[in-house]
Amino acid sequence: MEILRVENLCKYYTIGDMTLKVLKDINLTVTQGEYLAIMGPSGSGKSTMLNQLGCLDKPTSGNYFLGDQNVALLDDDTLSAIRGQRIGFVFQSYNLIAQLNVVENIQVPMYYQGVAEPESIRRATEMAQLVGLGDRQGHLPFEMSGGQQQRVGIARALVNNPLIVLADEPTGNLDSQSGGEILDILDGLQRQGKTLIIVTHDDNIARRASRIIHMCDGVIDRVEVKGDS
Repeated sequence: MEILRVENLCKYYTIGDMTLKVLKDINLTVTQGEYLAIMGPSGSGKSTMLNQLGCLDKPTSGNYFLGDQNVALLDDDTLSAIRGQRIGFVFQSYNLIAQLNVVENIQVPMYYQGVAEPESIRRATEMAQLVGLGDRQGHLPFEMSGGQQQRVGIARALVNNPLIVLADEPTGNLDSQSGGEILDILDGLQRQGKTLIIVTHDDNIARRASRIIHMCDGVIDRVEVKGDS
């Protein structure tokens, strides 16, 4: 089943008299349960691409269908609601709230969706256990390792059962052991049917995905599919 479709998507920025063409006529389809990696050198457009897919920014032109909805046509308030309901984000820098413990950080997306507190606590506790933090539920971010903080970030991304999970260099601040544990969690999510899109500069990480999109100068330069020779 098709989860998202991008058609002739362009993103331009105007700086003085200059127009910077960051994304140029991007076409992409992602299906349910796919694990997609986006790679490219600095300035290739991969981060802008992730912002578009995450409804953090609107395209200059083109269409972006998330499910059956063309989100390229929506206003900012509606896009904000779409992000909360249908997209889970995992960030390189974790983006946890320092004053909140594990369960409270996981609860944050549910607060914005109006989930009643007893239900949000139940779901957050369940998600903490899912990512292996059942014995850390009352800990604050500074009391945990980077790998544990990223587990909280993954739980937070999943708690509203999003249509897609977007991860931006999710192991970039971790040592190799912690990074491997986080990637194993992402692999497990994909096996459970979650749709994952990850931006990475690491070829070894990208090769865990079922498809790799290579970007260069604002276009999709080539596509690799697992199993291709």
